[in-house]
Amino acid sequence: MGPAEEGRTDFKVIGLIGVAHFFSHYYIYLLLPLFIELKAEFDVSYTELGLLLTVFSATTGLTQTPFGFIVDRLGARKILIAGLAVEGVAFLSMGFASGYTTLMALMMIAGCANGVYHPADYSILSASVSNRRMGQAFSLHTFAGNAGFALAPITIVFLSALVGWRNGLAICGAAGIATAALLVFYSRHFRDAPKPSSSSGTDAAQGGRGNGVSLLFTPPILMCLLFFTLLSLGSSGLTSFLIVALGQLHGMEEKVATFALTAYLVASSVGVLLGGFIADRTTRHNLVAAVCFFSTAILIAAIGAFLLPGALVVVLMVAQGLMHGAIMPSRDMIVRSVTPEGAFGKVFGFVTTGFSIGGSIAPTAFGWILDQSHPEWVFYGVALIMLCSMATVFTSGRRPAS
Repeated sequence: MGPAEEGRTDFKVIGLIGVAHFFSHYYIYLLLPLFIELKAEFDVSYTELGLLLTVFSATTGLTQTPFGFIVDRLGARKILIAGLAVEGVAFLSMGFASGYTTLMALMMIAGCANGVYHPADYSILSASVSNRRMGQAFSLHTFAGNAGFALAPITIVFLSALVGWRNGLAICGAAGIATAALLVFYSRHFRDAPKPSSSSGTDAAQGGRGNGVSLLFTPPILMCLLFFTLLSLGSSGLTSFLIVALGQLHGMEEKVATFALTAYLVASSVGVLLGGFIADRTTRHNLVAAVCFFSTAILIAAIGAFLLPGALVVVLMVAQGLMHGAIMPSRDMIVRSVTPEGAFGKVFGFVTTGFSIGGSIAPTAFGWILDQSHPEWVFYGVALIMLCSMATVFTSGRRPAS
């Protein structure tokens, strides 16, 4: 395969995997702008609505590692396509949900299906993309996911106003099903990762580093897990109830608050790209992350502490989004710096469960805060989490685990 053909193949794979990852993140945030409608429709509290997201994140976290074993056995392409199709069906069905219990069951199914993306995506990218483009592959993979976060609120609000929230959810679910069908026909360039060598079985039996179990429980790796957990806890807490909190605290209209959330998520996607340039030009990744955490804490606390005009709130949310996105490349570089050669996949798969841990805790906890009629503590709580995260980046990036 010549360089030109190799490049075309690489970007076909990156693009297709990026579209799948887009839907993974898109579905995570799809219900958030509908909380006010869902509360009225099903007569539930914000705590119960937050529990929907908690269950989604928990099932994703619990199934992610088992799906990794299934990917190795059956192949990543089949698992990825099946997961995307099942998640699409679940969200399509939510448009016809008759009650809160049905909605909860469908969120559990969607959460399980969402567990396929990280093991399948990274397996396909690692096996199918040339080494010289692997950095671009992972960067654009993250960017595509963030784009899903950014577009979910504005599209579901538009569809809800146009055809109602039920039909809007059904349309979004159908889009995932259609994408899964397209992957069936356009994924011939996907390759599965090589099967583990027979020696890996010996390593596993001996509990050695080839198994990865002892490595995962070394202090630097556990600190990275805490880093990911706090990062998810803060971002999930902010995005889950930002629209409601801005309405209660600042009297902001739902459409304006949704725009503020969308602006934050778009800025976060741009920040990922800016953070990549920064990460390539410094080795002080922990310092970059700490500065971004501190700046974000100050900005989010200001929204909770002061009565601000809507335009200024949007500006502050954009600034926070840029800072939050810039953390991501440095985050990955910190994990790489403490990972022994050849163990990046195992370590990254383990520490990213922190996303599910944080995502499981945040919605219910912050929903409870809103039910106590203290919307300002949504912002103070996120600021406190960001300050705590600063400690993890300075204690996790010191030396490779062994």
